Amino acid sequence: MKRKENIKQISNQEKVWDVAVIGGGSSGLGVALDALSRGLSVALFEKADFAKGTSSRSTKLVHGGVRYLAQGDVFLVLEALKERGRLLKNAPHLAHNQAFVIPIYSFFDRMKYSIGLKMYDWMAGKLSLGKSTFISKSKTIEKLPTIKQEGLIGGVVYHDGQFDDARLALNVAQTCDQKGGAVLNYFKVDALHKNSEGKITGLSVCDRLSKKNYDIQAKMVVNATGVFADKILQLDNPEAKKMIRPSQGIHLVLDRSFLSGNDALMIPETSDGRVLFAVPWHDKIVVGTTDTMRKKPKLEPAALEKEIDFVLKTAQEYLTKKPERKDVQSVYAGLRPLAAPSDDSEKTKEISRSHKVILSDSNLVTLTGGKWTTFRKMGEDTVEYFTKITGEKLQKSTSSDLKIHGFTNDKPIDYLGVYGSDRVDIKSLQDSDSKMNERLHPNYHYTAAEVVWACRNEIAMKVEDILARRIRILFLDAQSSIEMAPKVAEIMAAELGKDQEWVDKQLKDFNKLAKRYLIEP
Repeated sequence: MKRKENIKQISNQEKVWDVAVIGGGSSGLGVALDALSRGLSVALFEKADFAKGTSSRSTKLVHGGVRYLAQGDVFLVLEALKERGRLLKNAPHLAHNQAFVIPIYSFFDRMKYSIGLKMYDWMAGKLSLGKSTFISKSKTIEKLPTIKQEGLIGGVVYHDGQFDDARLALNVAQTCDQKGGAVLNYFKVDALHKNSEGKITGLSVCDRLSKKNYDIQAKMVVNATGVFADKILQLDNPEAKKMIRPSQGIHLVLDRSFLSGNDALMIPETSDGRVLFAVPWHDKIVVGTTDTMRKKPKLEPAALEKEIDFVLKTAQEYLTKKPERKDVQSVYAGLRPLAAPSDDSEKTKEISRSHKVILSDSNLVTLTGGKWTTFRKMGEDTVEYFTKITGEKLQKSTSSDLKIHGFTNDKPIDYLGVYGSDRVDIKSLQDSDSKMNERLHPNYHYTAAEVVWACRNEIAMKVEDILARRIRILFLDAQSSIEMAPKVAEIMAAELGKDQEWVDKQLKDFNKLAKRYLIEP
């Protein structure tokens, strides 16, 4: 995936693209992937880096949604379970089966969750990842050694998927690139072009790195900007009513010792009626989440003190090794693009997570809502509007069987497993030169080779791109990411031909950002 080559593609002013996608998170990438699977030409523009926003800040679950089942949203659960199975099949290097344990402290809860999860199994059908089952108190303690034992009568085990969100976004972008799409990060959409009838015919974009402007012609333009969808809607129509109400969810990242086993913990009902997960991820534990209405969307939302306290307090109620503020290695916040409720008193956890596709009078197609698990189906449903807009016949979607870049059936044998089939090339890079095999930090495996690889093959343009979304260390251990930054900046500067002034600015920007992921003890 070469940024210069993709810029060359969009530089042809005469070319009329079938689909232009605004947004390089899960929604936009899902649209691009599906359109390309039907033989359409696609240009995608992301104003920051791929998955910079919500799409890198999830709970790391590929799931049907046990909570949505409890709310009676059966259709969403059925759709998500089907997509969960497809994702585990098409990207096994990034998504895998994860066992979850619900600790049971009453016979009523035993009945409730045993029956509910049997229904979840049944709905998954042939795509089930394993049967749910009730286990004894001793077996529960064996699986969750740090679980609160007082009043414990057993546990219910069920299965869902677990994945690396930002790396999946990147691999989907690479898949789109391989299929001929022009996929670009750091490209901002400044204007929408319209004909005399007020119908959209393309857009103006600006390369935020070179400051160069480009005009793009397109038959269909898709607004897949998540929590920022209103900004594009208002670019289309300044009078457009706000459709999105951001809901914030935060996660705390702790040392693996707080859960110790390989199973994830699911607390089915917190004090605010939500679900709390503690999930093993890259040898850490991710604990979350919250659901807090926010007024304005932000690219870097900050966790509120009340949210941090809530997650810690809830975790302390269930774990014998009680996490405190000083134990938090990173805190990250993400915003869900929920449909704005008609009634301000409506709780965010009650707003449906189903996606919606909206066609405006100008033919702008807007995709809102949804979640990572259903990203492919969201894309398929959006691309179906192509015929309505253009009158052209659409080929059948083949994205459900499309193998994602990096696909391999080999079991991961080390931390490079998330690269899938690219692991072999990264290993060769490490072995080619002792400098390439130098660690970026004494406490972590990551080497110079991954930085070089990201610059050459994954369009990493900033230090943040590497540390936040290519090797994920900002999300795993914010302090260590700050300590790694100078070495990463030096390697990137050599690869990208940048000077000391660039290095200094990158370090200043990254350190400012990384401090937001740390909390005061």
